[in-house]
This record gives sequence, C-alpha cells and structure tokens, in this order.
Amino acid sequence: MPTAHHYQATTIWTGNKGTGTKSYSAYERSYRLIIQGKPAISGSSDPAFRGDNTKHNPEELLVSALSSCHMLWYLHLCAEAGVIVTEYTDTARGTMVETADGGGHFTVVNLHPVVTVAEQPMIEKANALHKKANELCFVANSVNFPVNHHPVTKT
Repeated sequence: MPTAHHYQATTIWTGNKGTGTKSYSAYERSYRLIIQGKPAISGSSDPAFRGDNTKHNPEELLVSALSSCHMLWYLHLCAEAGVIVTEYTDTARGTMVETADGGGHFTVVNLHPVVTVAEQPMIEKANALHKKANELCFVANSVNFPVNHHPVTKT
C-alpha cells in the first residue's frame, strides 16, 4: 500500500473593510496562509482581479510550487547520479487563460532552470535529469496542464 502524506494549511480572509461582501468592491481580497510552525504568508488575488500587488497570489504560488518541486527532485537525482550542482536558479512562467464564464485555468507552466555543475563532463547527464525530475515531481503529477523545462547548464 502506498504511503500517504497529509498536509494542512489554514487560510484566513483578512479583507473585511467593515461591511463584508456587501458589494463586489466593498472588500479586499487579502488573506493569510498559516502553516503551523512556519512564517505566515500574506496573500491576495492577482491585481487583475482587484488584488494587492504587494502580496502573493494563488497563481504565483502554484507556479512557485511547480518550480521548487522540480528543483528538489532534480537536486536529489543529481546527487544520486554523481552530478555536482553548485548553483540553481529557475525563472518559472505560467500562462492562465480566463474563460467566458469568468473562471479560468492554467494552460502551461515553463521552467527555465539555469544550473551550474562542477565539471564540463557532467553537463549532458545534468540536462537529461530534468526529464526524470519532471516525471517524479509530486506537484507536476497533480496538475492537468503541461509543465515544460528549458534548462541551461554551465560550469
């Protein structure tokens, strides 16, 4: 039987300006994400949806979750394969489209990892391990849109 892991987060709406949701413009889209024992995250909706651009929004957090999950699997696979990574940076980009009913969905997330390895002969294997990391990433396996990777590897 597979091992099950459970996660808990508490979301608290902090945007009541005194009249609750009396009208669409009467409230802020602000909230706090609380995960026990960790710093809280202040969030809001995307500014396109009346959100606060100084706070994280769910769409950015989804793209970040995909990027960091990929990185963690990738580093694990590199360590197992003898590929010594000394630096890793990813500028992930996601595309979400709005639908006619006011909803929307992501169509793609593209990861752009820039990886520095210790030696030139490691580059080929380092590049190949992105595919396996993508296959193993828990978050990527949980979404219904493609997560592509476009790595650059250097020494």
